[in-house]
Amino acid sequence: MSEIQTNDTGGKHKKGGSKQKKISVFVDFTPMVDMNMLLITFFMLCTSLSKPQTMEISMPSNDKKLSKDDQPPVKASQAITLVLSGGDSVFYYEGLPNYKDYKSLKLTSYSADGIREFLLKRNTEAVIKINELKEKKAQLKISQDQYTKQASEIKGGKNTPVVIIKAADQATYKNLIDALDEMQICNIGKYVIDKITPSEKFLIKNYQTKGALSANTAK
Repeated sequence: MSEIQTNDTGGKHKKGGSKQKKISVFVDFTPMVDMNMLLITFFMLCTSLSKPQTMEISMPSNDKKLSKDDQPPVKASQAITLVLSGGDSVFYYEGLPNYKDYKSLKLTSYSADGIREFLLKRNTEAVIKINELKEKKAQLKISQDQYTKQASEIKGGKNTPVVIIKAADQATYKNLIDALDEMQICNIGKYVIDKITPSEKFLIKNYQTKGALSANTAK
């Protein structure tokens, strides 16, 4: 509520002048507190909170009781192994590596024309189908639940690649997050985080040594 108080000034005034009045305005903001509380309560009840985004990660099992029948085999033609080596570098190879030839190991980066371009090419069929699903969802032809279900089936198809992510000693937590982000960007539905093997460490060391030697020889 607002109030206006007027006070007449006493005493004599100058000749020809009129009486002056002092006007003081007082605004009571007490009712606004109740209104603000009502608005806050209204928005809290009517606003849908953002759902936390989760990421499914398959980890290797330490259960020694598991038999080979309980471990689904991965075809060499579908397997892609990423070895995170720190910085912006990532090694990768397809299928089984040739430990006698260091060139079977490829070195790339996390840039758009690096590992992402390679994974998109290997997963072209699934990427095209996922993009078509996104168009249907944007046109409201399918619901969010239908999109999620169909997208999961496409990513887990028989011909889609299986990515095995391994971290070298120089790898950081950021490297792992970057690799997992690439899985989402490239619509990779089958991937697992595993431990690097001594053979792979040897292959990386061999690559770094002989690769650097070849580069110096070329100069």
